[in-house]
Amino acid sequence: MYVVELQFECFDNTTITAVEKGINGLMDALRFNGQVLGREFPIVMGDGEFYVRVVCPEQDSLHPKNHSDFVKVCFKRLSDAFLLAPKMRLLGQDLNSEESAEITPPSWQVLYTTYVHTCSPLRSGDTLLPIPLYRNPPTLNGDHKSVIKWQTEWQACDEVQMGGGCRAEHATLRELSDVSSDLFRRGWDLRGRIEFMTHIPTYYYLYKVGGKSLAEEKARKCPKCEGEWLLDEPLHDIFHFKCEDCRLVSNISWDHLK
Repeated sequence: MYVVELQFECFDNTTITAVEKGINGLMDALRFNGQVLGREFPIVMGDGEFYVRVVCPEQDSLHPKNHSDFVKVCFKRLSDAFLLAPKMRLLGQDLNSEESAEITPPSWQVLYTTYVHTCSPLRSGDTLLPIPLYRNPPTLNGDHKSVIKWQTEWQACDEVQMGGGCRAEHATLRELSDVSSDLFRRGWDLRGRIEFMTHIPTYYYLYKVGGKSLAEEKARKCPKCEGEWLLDEPLHDIFHFKCEDCRLVSNISWDHLK
């Protein structure tokens, strides 16, 4: 990932409210298209200038070739706040984040995230590196907002169940690990749409924790089709199960892999 600084200059008198609306609107659009990562974008005010630092999946993530229709609209709306299109300066690579997957399409891909990840939830099945969402056609309504929203909710549930300090732990765990949950249904439908748009086999990661024993875990069947799905060797040391028909991957409960 790369850190980029955006510099917005005023070309006429304006107001802080108008500037905030214009810049934040653009940041939201870029985020929902996968061009910038994270959820908070502090705006630094200078002398007639405003600065925002963002993390991008690639060096050229903010190139116009990657813009969605809504991002283009938000760039045009900057003039309503009397702001010029931002100057962009690449500051360098972010050492605390992962590199993006190669541009060459993978043989398969997977929707996989955790609460500590800010990168794209679409991962190459070959390397498990994140695939920038803007490389693919829009998921719904012209961008990838539906995928980002799903990721945000998945991560929120993951953080609650990892903390384990309240009764909501069980409800959030169900959303992550039960094929009848609302979160699963939405994510699995998005998975299908991504596969349809990209023509690449796309899988959904089903989280698993708990269980009585390692033997019982290995005997688990696919929760959608009841078929065999245990792999001879885990993929990326994470996925111990893979169902080709249902497009699901999962792990042996972490409680029994210590």
